[in-house]
Amino acid sequence: MAVEVLSVEKMKERIGDELGLTAWFKMDQERIDKFADCTLDHQWIHVDKEKAAQGPFGQTIAHGYLTVSLLPHFSSDIAVVPEGTMMAINYGMNKLRLVNPVKSDAKVRDRIVLSDVVEKEGGRILVTTTHTIEIEGEEKPAMVAEVLSMFFTQ
Repeated sequence: MAVEVLSVEKMKERIGDELGLTAWFKMDQERIDKFADCTLDHQWIHVDKEKAAQGPFGQTIAHGYLTVSLLPHFSSDIAVVPEGTMMAINYGMNKLRLVNPVKSDAKVRDRIVLSDVVEKEGGRILVTTTHTIEIEGEEKPAMVAEVLSMFFTQ
């Protein structure tokens, strides 16, 4: 796993390639509680262990947006970056599906695929990566997202 610096031409040749698979990341209750505090989303399914034990998932689950918020962490070790990059910004998402809830103490990881590379004017490069957040021991992923990153090059 690594961040690769490539020419735009080399990046375009890699469209469709899996860039890598991250290490497992434990989604513990402390992180879920802290996210609830940050977002002011204290719905019982996330923070009330007793009530959640009687709910549809049998325990607390992570917020869907907590799972989404892990994308920068996962992308920090596995990425392709255009040569001459001065900075990059999050540009949005084409598609986001929260497919399967992540239960407290479950482990998740990200499978990252390079989906598109588009040259824009002014030295900007729009890169699309597809992220599939897998849950250890489960067939259905937690999330699938097409993420857009805008790179500013010299």
